[in-house]
Amino acid sequence: MKKWYKLIVSSMVLLSLAACGKGNSENGTNGESDTLVIYSPNSEGLINATVPAFEEKYGVKVELIQAGTGELFKKLESEKNAPVADIIFGGSHTQYAQHGELFEEYVSPEDENAIEEYRNTTGYSTPYTLDGSVLIINPNLTEGMKIEGYSDLLNDELKGKIATADPANSSSAFSQLTNILLAQGGYDNDQAWQYVEDLFTLIDGKITSSSSNVYKSVADGEMAVGLSYEDPTVKLLNDGANVEIVYPKEGTVFLPASVAVIKNAENMDNAKKFVDFVISQEIQDVLGTTTTNRPVRQDAQTSDNMKPIDDIVRLTEDYDYVVEHKDEIVKRYNDIFIKTQSR
Repeated sequence: MKKWYKLIVSSMVLLSLAACGKGNSENGTNGESDTLVIYSPNSEGLINATVPAFEEKYGVKVELIQAGTGELFKKLESEKNAPVADIIFGGSHTQYAQHGELFEEYVSPEDENAIEEYRNTTGYSTPYTLDGSVLIINPNLTEGMKIEGYSDLLNDELKGKIATADPANSSSAFSQLTNILLAQGGYDNDQAWQYVEDLFTLIDGKITSSSSNVYKSVADGEMAVGLSYEDPTVKLLNDGANVEIVYPKEGTVFLPASVAVIKNAENMDNAKKFVDFVISQEIQDVLGTTTTNRPVRQDAQTSDNMKPIDDIVRLTEDYDYVVEHKDEIVKRYNDIFIKTQSR
């Protein structure tokens, strides 16, 4: 009887240990997890260039939840005491900077290979691609005009022919506005704001409903110039569209998209592996040659239609200032827009 009792107890202990071992593996506490949960607002092209390769290389099954950036950050906030995701893959520096408490401190060993001004400076958010404000030009509608930068747009021949989205409602248009202000003297510089007023006088109220309408209207020959961004304009070039891309001679601001490990992530080791992976030489070369996302790694390969970053005059956004003063910048723009409409 005693022997039978001892056998039952021993079996229960073994089962309990086995269950604990299984739980540790699934939760990643012993580094043997085969799972990774990713939240991402990224395009299918960028996802397809990264996630399947990660799964294959590490034998990890990725559970991907896709939604808009704002929605995903709200989910992270609501789940911070019991995280569902291990990684958020995508979103701007500004969004990460405003939610630092949600993320685990982690700087990848690969980070030192990124272009210096686009490395992980927060201790938790790692840039992996860059997107810059550009001018997209229809050569047929600008024939005989020399357009090399913002100053060349103040041309009466372009009145009503410059496409833009609304900086008050479009993130890419707002980025273009802050790029313009920085290029013309500063975010609170009166001369820079006078340039904005002069430019929007020429834009003549023709604000498109979305950022995609900006570059499409130029490619379709409806507008001569568009205030756009690099990613979709390079894709137009790759697709053979009759457009040209101008990186303003006054300077282009490149804004990074970032990736971060969620604080107290269940699959912590896999999450850190994923950060390393997306800024590795292997994946950065893939992004630069097979997508229209500019890689952040300084030695990454890029496609023929993506101008080498060293050949572009670059400006560095003051992220903290822009975050703190965004409402003021938008209000000042709105005041100018209303003023130009009354003329």
